[in-house]
Amino acid sequence: MRDEQFDVPVTIESERIGRPLSVTRTVQAASLLVDKWPDEKRGPKYRAALKAMMDAMEQRRAVGSARRAFTAAAKEAHLFVREGRH
Repeated sequence: MRDEQFDVPVTIESERIGRPLSVTRTVQAASLLVDKWPDEKRGPKYRAALKAMMDAMEQRRAVGSARRAFTAAAKEAHLFVREGRH
């Protein structure tokens, strides 16, 4: 599996309140989805993002597409803060 860099970082709320987390790579995003995503916030976009991230790491999907799926999951879970570097 390959760890690919996102062209645009995605910032989400972290476990620690008030501490945003910048997600910049596929392995980091996949790890967050599997290990840290709140169980009650694992909706349809979460499942799509998890599949997209795995596909990107196995080079079956473009990294940008996986990043967009991760962003959609973060928005669905109300964890999304912003895209890009700020």
